[in-house]
Amino acid sequence: MQPGNGDEENMAQDNSFDIVSKIDVQEVRNAIDQALKEIRQRFDLKDSHSEIHLEGSESIQMASANEYKLEAVKEILGQKLVKRGVSLKNLTYGKVEPAAGQSVRQKISLQQGIPTEKAKEIVRLVKEAKKKAQASIQGDMVRISGKDRDDLQAIIAMLRGKDLGVDLQFTNYRTN
Repeated sequence: MQPGNGDEENMAQDNSFDIVSKIDVQEVRNAIDQALKEIRQRFDLKDSHSEIHLEGSESIQMASANEYKLEAVKEILGQKLVKRGVSLKNLTYGKVEPAAGQSVRQKISLQQGIPTEKAKEIVRLVKEAKKKAQASIQGDMVRISGKDRDDLQAIIAMLRGKDLGVDLQFTNYRTN
């Protein structure tokens, strides 16, 4: 290796990890199945014509006889999602809309990836932490890189302590 060719700089920056926000769609599917099973067994929801459908990997559609029963369906689904490790932070509830007859429906959007404004906030928090690490937005994730593993661990701990409104996972931790 010859000095000045940039290799020593690249070697020093080898510690990194990615911050992502993903929902396991299979776990959502399992939670919906469990929720539907419970809804069909519950006396108060027996004839409520309650339904829950997964629409692709972007949203869940719920329907029930009235708003009160829809709220019960939403609560059951929420419990099943949490039990299966799906964070409710990544769900955005649409407004309750009238459907056929007296029934109502509601759409829940599933947040996959870190929204741009949240990614910018993460970059700002990392800069404010005054650690020797860089944060870069890469599509719907943020990559943190730095020389010192302790700095990276401190950044993870700091971000875990903040409520950014989305569920964050820390992946691809690479050290040298």
